Amino acid sequence: MDYVKQYRSFINSYYFAEGIRITAGVTLPAIILNFFGLLHIGIVVSLGALCVSVSDMPGPILHRRNGMRATVIIIFFVSLITGFVSYSPVLLGFLIAIFCFLFSMIGVYNSRVNAIGMSALLVMVLGIQQVHNSPQGIALNALYVAAGGVWYMLLSITLYSFRPYKLIQQALGENIMSVADYLRSRALFYNKQVDYDKVYGLLLEKQVIVQNQQQTLREMLFKSRHIIKESTTTSRTILMIFSDTVDLFEKTTTTFYAYEALHKYFDNTDILERFRTIIMEMANELDEIGLSVQSGKYSREPVDMQQHLKELQQYFNTFRDSQRNPENLEALLSLRKILQSLDDISVRLYTLHHYTGYDKKSAADYKLPGDYEHFVTPTDLSWRLLPDNLSLKSNTFRHALRVSIATTAGYILSHIFSLGHGYWILLTIIVILKPAYSLSRERNYQRLAGTIFGALLGLGILTLIKNESALFAIMLLFMIGSYSFMRTRYLFSVIFMTPFVLIMFYLLDTAHFQVILQDRVIDTAIGSVIAFGATFLLVPAWEKEQIKTYMIDAVKESITYYKNVSLPYVNESSSVLDFKISRKNAFVAQANLAGAFSRMLAEPKSKQVHSKLTHQFVVMSNMLNSHIATLSYYSPTLSIKYRSTDFSPVIDDTLEELEDCIAILNKVAWQEEEDDHPELALNKHANELIEKRRTEIQQGLMDTDTRIRLGELKPIIDQFLFISRLAGDLKRTSQKLSA
Repeated sequence: MDYVKQYRSFINSYYFAEGIRITAGVTLPAIILNFFGLLHIGIVVSLGALCVSVSDMPGPILHRRNGMRATVIIIFFVSLITGFVSYSPVLLGFLIAIFCFLFSMIGVYNSRVNAIGMSALLVMVLGIQQVHNSPQGIALNALYVAAGGVWYMLLSITLYSFRPYKLIQQALGENIMSVADYLRSRALFYNKQVDYDKVYGLLLEKQVIVQNQQQTLREMLFKSRHIIKESTTTSRTILMIFSDTVDLFEKTTTTFYAYEALHKYFDNTDILERFRTIIMEMANELDEIGLSVQSGKYSREPVDMQQHLKELQQYFNTFRDSQRNPENLEALLSLRKILQSLDDISVRLYTLHHYTGYDKKSAADYKLPGDYEHFVTPTDLSWRLLPDNLSLKSNTFRHALRVSIATTAGYILSHIFSLGHGYWILLTIIVILKPAYSLSRERNYQRLAGTIFGALLGLGILTLIKNESALFAIMLLFMIGSYSFMRTRYLFSVIFMTPFVLIMFYLLDTAHFQVILQDRVIDTAIGSVIAFGATFLLVPAWEKEQIKTYMIDAVKESITYYKNVSLPYVNESSSVLDFKISRKNAFVAQANLAGAFSRMLAEPKSKQVHSKLTHQFVVMSNMLNSHIATLSYYSPTLSIKYRSTDFSPVIDDTLEELEDCIAILNKVAWQEEEDDHPELALNKHANELIEKRRTEIQQGLMDTDTRIRLGELKPIIDQFLFISRLAGDLKRTSQKLSA
């Protein structure tokens, strides 16, 4: 692992900037008001700032601003209502049950609204301990909370106004580095004795990350007026970087070959290792581009990589001439196609390097599409979504029930046993419980382990360091670390969070610190146990119940993608817009399926149904999209040249197989038609070309029209046949799953 590169990535990331912003937003009110002897007010104001920071998620500035405004209003009323009912334990219990259900239920809209609900629950839980003797005190407390929220909102918007493109650059750079990780994973196929199942699993994991990031970037880019409407050098360049990165990712997913055949013929040579080396070098170049985009600095052109690629091309020509024989002809053709693909990727890398210079003259010539609205989903905030989801069929409804019941149980338990910091139990439950069992289990482990480790770390610091100024500085560092990892590595976030909480309580109340430390660990353990029980016992939502829905969606989107790619090879053309939309939808659906399967594997064994068959389906679905992407690779230059109705039977048969797959998964009646083997004609034509070329090689004829035609047409035929076979395999696997 390159720790220097990891450090550069972290320092330039959005998450580190967010950690600093939240730390400043939360601590400054308390520090300033403490200077005037109003620390108790400063803590309440800081609480409001903390709650609004939760809803300040990455996205278009308009959505961020509206989200923070809504949060300020909601936390004001939640704080007000909590204060007025806090005098009665019974009323407070009912309030906790109602608010936990309501503010968990609104997560049905989107992640930002879900974060607003989390902010409301946070201010409710932390406000339980506030004691006010008069309505005026309760109202003032709510106003202080709202004031803290307004302060953080103004801070966030002000910082954004100074660098309006920074957030998008940070997210875009991170996505480029995720594509680099995906490319490194593909390089593993060139290792000797490669574990194909393990590598495919890793590829699926990396693909989910890339697709989720690209979805977020589409929202940030295409819903931001200053990016789409304002034609500045920076905005135009950012759009071109994103567009080319999406195209580059598609190129990295292409599959020209069967890796087993390459290893069969070339494992006793060094050619595959040379290919792996250049792929790793390209991945490193992508990392450098990503870091440059994040930091806003120009990246150097990949001179060394271009030279190494040229050397590989020369070596391959020599290798091909010395190793060529009639048996390995197809494998050599595959290697040449890989080399051509790597050359194409290198050109795109060169272009991305050029973009990082934000050249004004070049930016004016960039051709930007004007169809952005087709790539984002409009935000649906219709009130009908709530009543439509008031059913056990809705995962959000189930989740809301779990949160409500679990927090109410935690409150009753803390009240019965008079636990000193019982609200930590509720806070633990709210943070741990997630709609999916696997996510809740992971959070549970991370919360408990992070708290124990963090408590030991905090205790060690407090034992060794007594200077309050030094402790305060260390607390700030832990806060930055905790908030920086909050959205990415929750375990690290909790490890940093626990010492800063302990140091804060130590500075506020040194005499009762040991009690606070004990309460922190015990309450977290109790909350974790309740959360685990709720996840497993209270209307759980298992992935096996909806995995087929993801399968059907994936096949549907692959059908549309295949239609747009294959039609130009027959007699029709699909628009670039239709192609790009279908490509996006196919990869998103594939990522959703892979994510659902990954979550299912994290569930108890008893809740996993047909995991091996499901894994086969997921891998074949991924390979299907890869081969469709490969077919699209040839389309711009060769679809018209080799356009023929000979492809029609295979295309029609493939689409029928995939439609049957959907019908089988839906348990809808379908008719098994007699297989007339439409692929035989294409196979025959390809074999005739191969045999003719083998004869030419035996006769010493190197440069012929057959060689050119074989090099261009044979890979296209192969892709149609690969896709046809995968469609049949998916259909058979669907039959086994539905049996």
